[in-house]
Amino acid sequence: MTRFTVSITASDADIDELGHVNNAVWVRWIQDIAVAHWAAVAPPEHQAAYVWVVTRHEIDYRGNVVAGETVTGETWVPDPPKGARFDRHVRFTGADGKVKVEAVTTWAMLDRATGRLHRVRDEIAAPFRD
Repeated sequence: MTRFTVSITASDADIDELGHVNNAVWVRWIQDIAVAHWAAVAPPEHQAAYVWVVTRHEIDYRGNVVAGETVTGETWVPDPPKGARFDRHVRFTGADGKVKVEAVTTWAMLDRATGRLHRVRDEIAAPFRD
């Protein structure tokens, strides 16, 4: 399985009234890393033909991040797709090496032209599995 990583630094706009990254921001970051992974590994013809939508998020918040702090986001797809869907795992780790957030999100692939669910064929899944 291919793992994809990004670094994200929390800005003042990401911080809530408790002084740490807001839960809604973590959800945005989860989506951002997934989209970046797709853009990095999928061939242009797949990107032009298909779009992904989230059908489920399961998120565990394990630590806080403050403005100016950088986390490393890592995502991977450990299992083959099931029809039009697959589960993506995401983990954000702080500079201290501690996991701040872990998530499993379920994504469904849609045909851009029709807006209908489309089975994830082997050649579409391959870049995430190699």
